Amino acid sequence: MSSTKVHIVATDKIPSTICDFVADRSKSAIAERGAFYIGVSGGSAAKLLCQGLPAIQGVQWDKWHVYFCDERLVPFDNPESTYTIYKEGLIGKTSLPLEQIYAIKPELSVEDAAKDYADKVSKVPTGDGRDKPTFDLLVLGMGPDGHTCSLFPGHKLLQETSVLVAPISDSPKPPPCRVTLTYPVINAARCAMFVSAGAGKADMLQRVLEGKEEPPLPAARVKLHSGELHWFIDQPAAGKLQAKY
Repeated sequence: MSSTKVHIVATDKIPSTICDFVADRSKSAIAERGAFYIGVSGGSAAKLLCQGLPAIQGVQWDKWHVYFCDERLVPFDNPESTYTIYKEGLIGKTSLPLEQIYAIKPELSVEDAAKDYADKVSKVPTGDGRDKPTFDLLVLGMGPDGHTCSLFPGHKLLQETSVLVAPISDSPKPPPCRVTLTYPVINAARCAMFVSAGAGKADMLQRVLEGKEEPPLPAARVKLHSGELHWFIDQPAAGKLQAKY
């Protein structure tokens, strides 16, 4: 049974709230299954996690396995590389082993990079009767157009069900070449979370959480088959919501 929970948090409390949530999820997963498999995203959430997580006590970093919900096909020395944000933010500041951050191979073509990353993702254990790799937590973002990962409105990848990781070479947001998890993997997760802050997100947040658009916006298609979906938002982002949360 899946559930969606919306948490409206003071803007200045969002960093500590999401870091505590991620850390608590890691502790529960490790206690229950001996390891923590997390998929992370770039953007503001990446900076918040890298700034806040290293300071939290009691995290068993050697049990973490960090994957990417999507990644830009750029060299690691490019500031657009999400891998490099997490490498610089966590390695040396925590005891997370470098080999447990699973990067794409940016030297490959986008099609081959997606196939290679799908092989890496396939090593994530399945669980609880699922037939897809089962992440303990996915940290997702939502763009101003309602996209999540590198799944964009109106794009054919919204219908992709045959692969775990898909290439995209015509991203409407630069850079054009990326790899992304697909919905069969996303919706198999035990838990997923969105972080969205600021009045600029209010209209889109209302459409995603309360709208009945057909076809649904990409972020609205995140519907875990059996798990918890959490939205962490601040009051400005919640400004257009009609329901009480």
